[in-house]
Parts: sequence; C-alpha cells; structure tokens
Amino acid sequence: MNSVKITAVFMFYNLALLISASDTTQNERKPYIVYMGELPKRSRKTMEDDHHDILSDAIGDQKIARESKIYSYKRSFNGFAARLLPHEATYLSKKEGVVSVFPNTIQKLQTTRSWDFLGLTDDIGKTKRNPKAESNLIIGVLDTGIYVDSPSFNDKGFGPPPPKWKGKCAPAANFTGCNNKVIGAQYFNLAGSPVDQLSPVDTEGHGTHTASTAAGNSVTRASLYGLAEGTAKGGVPSARIAAYKVCWSVGCQDMDMLAAFDAAIADGVDVISVSIGGPARFYFEDSMAIGAFHAMKKGIMTACAAGNYGPDTSTIQNVAPWIFTAGASSIDRQFETDVKLGNGMTTKGISINTYSPKKTNVFFNKWSTSSQCQ
Repeated sequence: MNSVKITAVFMFYNLALLISASDTTQNERKPYIVYMGELPKRSRKTMEDDHHDILSDAIGDQKIARESKIYSYKRSFNGFAARLLPHEATYLSKKEGVVSVFPNTIQKLQTTRSWDFLGLTDDIGKTKRNPKAESNLIIGVLDTGIYVDSPSFNDKGFGPPPPKWKGKCAPAANFTGCNNKVIGAQYFNLAGSPVDQLSPVDTEGHGTHTASTAAGNSVTRASLYGLAEGTAKGGVPSARIAAYKVCWSVGCQDMDMLAAFDAAIADGVDVISVSIGGPARFYFEDSMAIGAFHAMKKGIMTACAAGNYGPDTSTIQNVAPWIFTAGASSIDRQFETDVKLGNGMTTKGISINTYSPKKTNVFFNKWSTSSQCQ
C-alpha cells in the first residue's frame, strides 16, 4: 500500500512539474518571424506603422508591441521579427496579408588551387575574361563578417565603387573601414548575445575565408602552415565585396539573415553568397529560401553551400529551386608531409602542417594494425 502511495505522489509531482514547465513556455516571449510577402506600394514609414499596428492588435498593448518588435523588413520584402507568445504567433498566422509565422531558429556555418582545378584561371586569353566588367560585379557575403586588412582585400588598382551601389559601411570601434575593394560592411545583431562586439569585423575567420574564395585578390606565396604554397585568389578577383555579418557567438539567426537579405538586395549586389545552413523546412518557413526568392525576383543569384553532412539521404541543405546550391568535391592534389616514426622509418602522410610535434608518444587503440608507432 505504501508503495502505491509513493508511486502516486511521484506521478503527481512529475505532472505538476510538466504543467509548470508548460505554463512557463506559454508565457515566455520568443523571437518569431512574420513574413508578409512582396513589398506593398507604400513608404517605409507607413510599412513600419503597419507592422506596429498588426503587432499591437495581436498583443493588445502598444507599448509592449513596440518593445517586442526586433526588425521591420521593408526594403526588399515585407515582414517583421518580434518577440511573441505562442498564442500571439498563432493569431498573427491567421491574419489577412500574413503569409507565414515561424520561430526564429539558429543555423550553422558550413584553398589555393580550387579555381585552377575548376578551369577558371587568370589567363584572360584562355577564359575570355573581362576584368573591367568584373570590377562592376558586387558580391554580397552573408557570414561572420570580414577582416578588411587582409591582403586579399587590398584595393590597389580599384576605382570608386560602381554607381549602382547604395550600401554603406557601419562604423565600429575596432573596424578600420571599407575601401574600393570591400565597398560595404554591415552587421545585424539586434537580439544577440551581449558578449558580442557590434562590428562587421570577422573575429572567427569563416567570413573572411568565404569572401576571399569568392572574390579575393591574387596573393602570392600563400600557404597553409607551409603546405600547398602558391597563389591564393578568388573566383572573380576583380569583383567588389559587400560583407553582411549575421553570425555571432550564438550562431546565425533567421531574423538577422533576413535583415541582411533585405539590405543586400536593396543595396545593389549582383550575387549573394551564403555558406550557412540548417535542417530543411517548408519554403515559407525557411529564411534562406525567402531571402533568396526575393533576390531572384530582382535578378540576383544566391549561391549557398549544400552543407557538410552526408552522403546519406536528406542531408543536403538549401534545396529551394531558385538557389544555386554548391556541394563539396574532391580536388586534384593532396597535402603531404613526411612522417618520421619511432624506429627511424620515414613515410609520407596526409597532413595540414609541417611543424614538429612535441616529443610525446602516440598511442593507438586496440584496433590499430600499425606495428611501427607506439
């Protein structure tokens, strides 16, 4: 009998915890994106007022509505991001003029010879390239920002930005500013972590890497820890770069990426490059698909990474048909370094560095078939 009572008390306690957790979830405001499709024929100010009115109607309090709104998307498409309760999000999803309402999610970030391997060389006669025309090409890169002081982004030989450019350089304490190569640099982080310094500067390296891969200058004697020394260059070295920092310590948030798409399309970029991805979703709830769709409507191609997962089924990311999705591939070389074993034997091994390791033993697990190392 006592065991029955104890079980009943335990079940009641667990049920109370579940109800309490459910109540907490229902009363906690979280970021949602309210997507409303094409831009209406109104001023941006009127659109902001519309967003506030719609939000006030759902929340029932103008002050809370004003405090809850994070972004108004009003330059290239219509919508907003706001902190909502679940029932408010449901209410908004049923309103006329609203295409979709979905939670803000966090997505993840996804060498010197690659372009030669693909046949895109600097030999103008061989590839029939036109550097003058290419210098009018503006590539918008949504990533972790950019390190403008890299040799890949030196503006020697570049003239002023193309007249079509309408973007800007966001000021920041640790940012040296733009130049005629990197003509734009902005950041989007209205609801991010307080530990992040608000600046377009890349402190992680991924954005600088992707920007230089797309349009970096030719840099001679580049190497990776002494390996693969050669000339590093982007696919279109004469092109201009506009960096949009959307990835921070917490990751890359949907609402920030949509704000960057909204800006990049209106700024006048010709191509948008995004090496970010997440699980596949319905197109109306996919920030990448929504942003790329409105870019496509303006004649702007969006190139995205297919992700680093696979080769299993359903592992490719960014699959909307209006996105140019690039998958990973092999290349025509290996990074080799001499490996000197404990018995004095030297052999070739695949590596990413040439420096000597500390003098410590290397231990292999019980499945290892090597008898040469210890």
